[in-house]
Amino acid sequence: MALPLLTDATLELDDRVATLTFRRNDVRNALTGTTLVDDMLAAICWANRSPDVSVMIITGDGAAFSSGGNVKEMQERRGTFAGSTIQIQENYRRGIQQLPLALHTAEIPLIAAVNGPAVGAGLDLACMCDLRIASRTALAGETFINLGIIPGDGGAWFLQRLIGYQRAAELTLTGRMLTAEEAVQLGLFLEVVEPDALLPRARELARQMAAKPPRAVRLTKRLLKLAQRTELNDFLDLCAAFQAMAHHTDDHLEAVSAFLEKRSGTYTGT
Repeated sequence: MALPLLTDATLELDDRVATLTFRRNDVRNALTGTTLVDDMLAAICWANRSPDVSVMIITGDGAAFSSGGNVKEMQERRGTFAGSTIQIQENYRRGIQQLPLALHTAEIPLIAAVNGPAVGAGLDLACMCDLRIASRTALAGETFINLGIIPGDGGAWFLQRLIGYQRAAELTLTGRMLTAEEAVQLGLFLEVVEPDALLPRARELARQMAAKPPRAVRLTKRLLKLAQRTELNDFLDLCAAFQAMAHHTDDHLEAVSAFLEKRSGTYTGT
């Protein structure tokens, strides 16, 4: 499949690893007042449908990963923040809230390469990914309360599932910023690396996943998400069904042969 045309981000594909890069450093990669949400939705839809993609890295160009909502637009009540109470509610539902729905149901693993501050909805975006690798210069903050608003993009749902209710409550209700090192200690970030090592490390991790049988990667990602909301008996039924699918793939037989022959497998996604 051809890559989708994006406006405020770029999308690259290399050896089954897609890299989505935000290109709005002029507004610190804000998610409102730009087309970054639409660009992400298009990229996720494309990746779900493309058999050539196994993993996606999401990162920012410039000083920030994402500053979240555009505060100037809030002050001027423009864009997402314009209109009546009903209109603003619809702006959220039809706009930024489409992002957690899309990322939560993405069929491929998502790696956030957090190159700088991830603030408000920018932090929530990182939390919506499966893994988060951060630059040592990164900062993280669930800062909505500082502006007299709440995490309208679902951040309160994601954050406590990553670091537990008590710590999530403390961060959300104080709005304080975390260094990358503290975020690692809390389990918010998986690793912290030097700035020039961020993308190489994210790509190394992505390639380790992309080297596995593609259908097994997607089935496993789906199971990991389903496990969060499914009762055990129902989940085991799903595991049996997905396992039956996996056993009937050519890549399963190739993986078994490669294991027994002590060599690397060559997978076709069939």
